[in-house]
Order: sequence, then C-alpha cells, then structure tokens
Amino acid sequence: MILVLGLAAMLWMLSAVLGAPKILRFGLIGFLWLVVVMLHLTLPDGQILRMATGEDVRIWLILGIFFALSLIYRRLLAVLRRKAASQTFKAEEFTRAFRPVELDRYSRHIMLREIGGAGQRKLKNSKVLVIGAGGLGSPVMLYLAGAGVGIIGVVDDDTVDGSNLQRQIIHADQRIGMPKVFSAEQTMRALNPFIEVRPYYRRLTEVNAEILFADYDLILDGTDNFDTRYMVNRVAVKLEKPLITAAISQWEGQLLLSCPARNTPCYECVFPTSPVPELVPSCAEAGVAAPLPGVIGGMMAVEAVKHITGAGETLQGRLMIYDALYAETRVITVRRRSDCAVCGSA
Repeated sequence: MILVLGLAAMLWMLSAVLGAPKILRFGLIGFLWLVVVMLHLTLPDGQILRMATGEDVRIWLILGIFFALSLIYRRLLAVLRRKAASQTFKAEEFTRAFRPVELDRYSRHIMLREIGGAGQRKLKNSKVLVIGAGGLGSPVMLYLAGAGVGIIGVVDDDTVDGSNLQRQIIHADQRIGMPKVFSAEQTMRALNPFIEVRPYYRRLTEVNAEILFADYDLILDGTDNFDTRYMVNRVAVKLEKPLITAAISQWEGQLLLSCPARNTPCYECVFPTSPVPELVPSCAEAGVAAPLPGVIGGMMAVEAVKHITGAGETLQGRLMIYDALYAETRVITVRRRSDCAVCGSA
C-alpha cells in the first residue's frame, strides 16, 4: 500500500513540475487507483501484487469514496463561493443604482418576494405614459410616482376646474385654472423627487400619439370618451405597446390590459362598436362616486407595477368589472377576435 501511495505522490509531483493542469493530475491518480482496484478484483488471494498493494480491495474502495467525496465537496464549495461573489456584485451594483434614501423609500417593495431589488430596478428603468390627468389619471400617477417608476409622461389638454377636486386628488384648490399636466407634475415631484415627469399640454391625436407612444414602455389610458380610447388602442396595437385601459361611470368601473406583442385581445376586440352616447353619459352628465376613480385608478397602477416587474398574474386577456354600489367584482375572460378591425390581421 505504501508503494502505491508513494507512486501516486511521485506522479503528482512530476505532473506539477511539468505544468500539467490539476484536472490531468487528478485523472492520473484516479487511473492509478482504478488499476490497483482491478488488480485486486482479478488476481487470486496471496498473489504478490495484491500483497504489495494492501491485500484487501475494501481499503482502496474506501479511499476512493473518500477521495471522490472530497472532490465533490471542493467543487460545491467553489460553486457556492462564485455564487456568493456574484450576489455580492449584484448587491453592490443594485446599491449603486439607488441612493441610500431611495433604498429606504422603496424598502417595502424590495422586501416583497415578487418584486425585490430586481423588480424595483425595472420600475426605475421603465417609462410609462398616462393619458388623461383626471379622475383615473390622478391615483395612477400618484402611485406610479410613489412606486418609483423612472419616467412618467402625462398628456392632457384640460385645465383644473373646481368641479374636478371632488375626485381628481392630484390637483389642489390653489391650482384651479392651471393646466392639469403641470398641476400633476407639481404633485408628483413633491411626492418623489427621484423620478422624471414629462408633461404634455396638448390634445392627443393619432399623429402625435404615434410619436409619444414610441418613447414609452407602457401606456395607461384613463380618458373619458370612446373615440379617444379607440384611437389609443389603434396606435398601441400598431406600435405593439402594452395598454391598460379603464373607464368609470357613476358607481361602476372596468379595466383591461392588452399586450399586442403577446397576441392578447385588444380594446376593440372586447368593444367592437361604440355604444349610443345616451347609454353611456359622461361624469358631468351622470355623476360619479368620489372614491370610485381612486379604486379603479389604483387597480390600473397595480396592473402596471405587475406588468413591469413580472409579478403575479395580470389582467391581460381578462376584463375586470367593479360595481362599487353593490360591492361586486367580476372578471371575464375575453378572447381575440379574428375579424377585429384593429388586431385581427396583426
């Protein structure tokens, strides 16, 4: 046995002097071990080679198992060290991406398993366009700003009116007469100075919509008329931009997420024709419960955060209807229509 161990030591040292890699040296030792084991298994008892190499094969088998376990342990240890080093690098990289005050600000997000540091960084790197700075846009923008969405664009051509303040919580009495986009910008910047707000004080048309949408990752439509919703949907499908559309009336709200790039149904698949105006009066004509835009707008913001971070299951391919008066929520599966004028041939 001493003879074999001495030979193994000589092989190791010789291969080391010759500059052989460790894997080759371990291979030579393993080959020597295999030769010895084969000798013990094939030669009869008392044979001189068996006597010179330890006589009992079980000793070599135990040594082989111990050696193999040692190699496995070393390999696992190296893997764990690399993983720890990689995680340390990622943690340092993540820390560099956020100021200390931001880490504290977003700590409740970072603690969530479904969002974590990676998800918060996605939010920071995302660009979301909100159409309409009214009832739905108000809570959407507040929560997106609070959540740390890096760039928030808002487009609206209206000014703050006293009748808005019952539900449009992003505005203030002192800003009556101010363009809504600038009023919203002030509130968002006051809430979170670490984000970029881009106000667009203009009426959205199909021409400028294409220019605006191209620069954003996600579109949120909180407008209050069907013509704009259909136009926004057409442009979003054309540019393959994910779109969250919501609407409210009196006590009821609805919400839909469409992702053209994933072949989900678009807004026009679900509502192929615009209803008669008398059947869907505006908020000014029929009224609206003050907290309702907050509920639906909050849900829009949740869907946006989930879509950006990949958390949970979104409403893509499903229409959610919320009845606040009777505290009922329904979710209806919707399917893409092959004859849809917008996405049927897309």
